[in-house]
Amino acid sequence: MITLRIVRKVTELIGRTPLLSLCQDRSGSRLLLKLEQFNPLGTAKTRMALEMVRDAERRGALRPGGHIIESTSGNTGLGLALVAAERGYRFTAVVDGHACPDKLRAMRAMGAELVYVDGDGELATAAREELAARLAKDTDGAVFTEQHNNPGNAEGYRPLARELAEALPEGVDYLVGAVGTGGSLCGTGRELRRTMPRMRIVGVEPVGSIAFGGPGGPYHQSGTGTPPGAPVGALVDFDLIDEGRKVSDRRAFGAARALARRTGLLVGGSAGGVVYEALRLMTAVPPRSTVVAVLNDTGEKYLDTVFDDVWMAGHDLLDPAVEREVDTLLTGLSRAPDQDAGRRRTFW
Repeated sequence: MITLRIVRKVTELIGRTPLLSLCQDRSGSRLLLKLEQFNPLGTAKTRMALEMVRDAERRGALRPGGHIIESTSGNTGLGLALVAAERGYRFTAVVDGHACPDKLRAMRAMGAELVYVDGDGELATAAREELAARLAKDTDGAVFTEQHNNPGNAEGYRPLARELAEALPEGVDYLVGAVGTGGSLCGTGRELRRTMPRMRIVGVEPVGSIAFGGPGGPYHQSGTGTPPGAPVGALVDFDLIDEGRKVSDRRAFGAARALARRTGLLVGGSAGGVVYEALRLMTAVPPRSTVVAVLNDTGEKYLDTVFDDVWMAGHDLLDPAVEREVDTLLTGLSRAPDQDAGRRRTFW
């Protein structure tokens, strides 16, 4: 008999997202995808939005009828718009032209006010942050949640870590995730490390992002990375992250497209980058390893970009060779484990 859970608020649906076994090689190593797109509004950031608001309420910074202000490229704004609607707060999202139009429309549908910074369609994180801070200072009863430096952001992902620990009592050997604010990967990784001290944490950012060094430049992956001119957020814990990897837009988007065509799973562009790097990692891990890739965003928001051939070709991002590479990796890794592969190796 199936018992359905009845909830009273949409935020009660946050969490308990599924794990999908994407592939398993001959040694028994496996790649599992933590599908955070099954959170409300198709994003992991509803987790951190709820915790940041709760934290502001506990501190007395946010009072009944108050005003939340945040700089966002989209998904954090979606989460805060949801929480604000439920709790009766006003919400202002400071955005730029880099944001996905569907995310902006959804925020408006939930009652959010959008304030744009100049940028000619480019990512303008520093300008957004400056304007959001100024608006909060000049507005009575307002709080700037400041996601890049808010400890509540990382705290919001501790339940995600507990979900993984419960589902995988034998442990996780590698945790792979995108690095934007640093909240999702570092918040999850820090909690898991309490019981899995030898687990390796691999961060992924776009080529052009500056968190892991190298030259800065423009990129199209949404909601991730640190663009030139913006400070790396305080939540990016370099002592916690064992390895930082960079992935180009071509490879990130090509992986998302290949995954959709092979499995029917639609993920966002930055999630495609995480899948690409996780697949590459799978070719080098010790036998019987468990690799978990955290995918923070659904692909339905990018049907006019990542999954549109005309848009991709117009931005010189359409690369069938990358899609074939991902399909080849999946084919090579999707094999039954050898019977004599030996007992599972762990690293904690």
